[in-house]
Amino acid sequence: MLESLLIISVTGFIAGFIFAMPIAGPISILVVSNALNGRRKYGNKISTGAALSDFIYIFIAVYGVTSLYIYYRHLIPYMLIAGAFFFIILGISLFRRPVDIEQFEQKKHLTEKIRNSDIRGFYTGFMVNMLNPTQFISGLISSFFVISLLASLGLNTGGLETKLNNNVKELNSINGKSLEEKIPEEFRQIENEATRADTGTVYPSYFHIIISIFYSLTLSLGGLVWFYLLAWVLSTYRRLINIKILTSLIKAFGISLCIIGLYFGYLGAKEFI
Repeated sequence: MLESLLIISVTGFIAGFIFAMPIAGPISILVVSNALNGRRKYGNKISTGAALSDFIYIFIAVYGVTSLYIYYRHLIPYMLIAGAFFFIILGISLFRRPVDIEQFEQKKHLTEKIRNSDIRGFYTGFMVNMLNPTQFISGLISSFFVISLLASLGLNTGGLETKLNNNVKELNSINGKSLEEKIPEEFRQIENEATRADTGTVYPSYFHIIISIFYSLTLSLGGLVWFYLLAWVLSTYRRLINIKILTSLIKAFGISLCIIGLYFGYLGAKEFI
């Protein structure tokens, strides 16, 4: 059991670190834009809040609380609409925010204001991910890929690959359509290899919740470490970027958030029609 916990923890951390790298999602946009604007601590709070919501979504997906998805599914259109407004407001705020590299150096004495701002950053990061209903499905599919690949290589995953396979099948029946359409053929072959590699070891009933917590926690920590490193690098070297280019980049990030919001609004409206 210790072997499988170690394998799952190391893999979860690496996977979380790698999955967080693309600068395309709303959290990445917020962390990068705030770091470039000298608000590294605020960006760190955003990524911390996002990591907490990632942990919740991944744990639910991996542990297999499919009964919750029955209720969650009906909330998706409302979450999309709420997320649309939230992203658009964030995008407009980011677009209109003046870029002042010296602003935080000049306001270090305003500790209470900065502290309150950091708290808002945590809530912002948490809500950005919680209002993204795709997090649940994408967390399940990505975890299915990672764990199935480990099992196919003969590594001990503590039976997690079998549970994830069952989770996908259960959600297939709930949705009335197959999630397997989102799984490329090569990964279906990996799944078959993982099933054949199953040693049939019987684990204690409590072990699945423990290994699910370890995987979810280390995956969210991996993403958190990436965002902390990214914010540190960008905030440290932002002075090397021309102020006009910096301003244009941040405004472009604001527009990107608005576009994401509009897309969420379109998906939400489509669900109601």
